[in-house]
Amino acid sequence: MVQLMTRRPQQMLDLDLHDEIKARLRKAGSGISAIARELGITPGSVTVVSQGYRRSQKVQRAIADKLGTTPEVIWPARYEKEADMDT
Repeated sequence: MVQLMTRRPQQMLDLDLHDEIKARLRKAGSGISAIARELGITPGSVTVVSQGYRRSQKVQRAIADKLGTTPEVIWPARYEKEADMDT
């Protein structure tokens, strides 16, 4: 039997955080589409990173910069796992 699709564990997805990021971006005078334009990618690409379906340091950094923080502060679980892999 061939498995066609592999799903990420649910804990990697955080749709509540995505909604919070969108609200904070709006408050900062930006948004998903603005970040996408600046990076030359589609808004959907920014969304899937924000939701946790995909990872992109470039997108995470752009979101964090707009919010005046770092990706490690917004998505600590993503960076804890990477730090564990380095040791």
